[in-house]
Amino acid sequence: MPRVTIKEIARRAGVSKGAVSYALNNQPGVSAATRARVLRVAEEMEWVPNRAARQLSAARSETFGLVLARTAQTLTEEPFYMGFVGGVESVLAERSYALALQVVTNLDEELATYRKWAAERRVDGVIVVDLRVTDPRIPLLRKLGLPAVLVGHPELADGLPCVWSDATAAMHTALGHVATLGHRRVARVAGPPEYGDVWIRDRAFVEASSRYGLETKVIHTDYSADEGAAATRDLLAADPRPTAIIYDNDLMAVAGLSVAQGLGDVVPRDLTLVAWDDSTLCRITHPRLTAMSNNIVGFGAEVTHVLLNLLDNARPEPHLYATPLLIIRDSSAQPPP
Repeated sequence: MPRVTIKEIARRAGVSKGAVSYALNNQPGVSAATRARVLRVAEEMEWVPNRAARQLSAARSETFGLVLARTAQTLTEEPFYMGFVGGVESVLAERSYALALQVVTNLDEELATYRKWAAERRVDGVIVVDLRVTDPRIPLLRKLGLPAVLVGHPELADGLPCVWSDATAAMHTALGHVATLGHRRVARVAGPPEYGDVWIRDRAFVEASSRYGLETKVIHTDYSADEGAAATRDLLAADPRPTAIIYDNDLMAVAGLSVAQGLGDVVPRDLTLVAWDDSTLCRITHPRLTAMSNNIVGFGAEVTHVLLNLLDNARPEPHLYATPLLIIRDSSAQPPP
């Protein structure tokens, strides 16, 4: 169908094109009665705004950018990012904004994407995930003048606006849980050590282990199910082996459970398992997995609100979203005698 124009709405409503523009853009300059008449006619004619024209007049693209430097397989397997993107989209839909989602294979490609977006004015701002301990994206975003909200702790954000969950407190809670059950040999299957959130968890794991007098071991992986399974297999072949394992995501925890059961271990009689980033995966396994739970959809929505506020000239301050909660399920028990 041909697009309904402002000129046609003006002719039908019996007003000028300027009056229609004022009414449709909720600007002063027309009476309440005229505004109501224009809006009624526009609805009857099934008018929709011309997105390109709005972008030109507002000097905005009405689009946010999100780059994920992960393999396609990891993204399809790991529930975190689907929940996070769902939270972002739930907010953008209310504002008629779009999300430019780019999947790349490495950090260099991600940097190139930001340069391209900035040069073409493709996006109004970006959401940056998977912060590194020393992150080259931060100085680039400053140089490009591209508004950004980082998903990570202020220690990693170098003064840029950020939203984070308290992984330090959560790690102390997780280790406190297994220590209270009586476990003394505890292992952790962690993510990549160059990631800032993993670095923060590494530090908290050492602190909490010392506090509770635990013997510990950490194996770093790429967050995938395959490496989570391989790390679990190595831990259970060790002598002495751990009686409890904490995983940095739910995908690796489910893979670890499968490995343990395949080796003849009964969870939780022989082994206690704790997952991070609670999801449906943790609730449909047998036994159901104890997990550090965070509202991932709400997290994505909160990050988006902060970026929208930043574009409205809000003060760029770090924002603590939440502390993950311990959800105790069937995979927790006292260590074997």
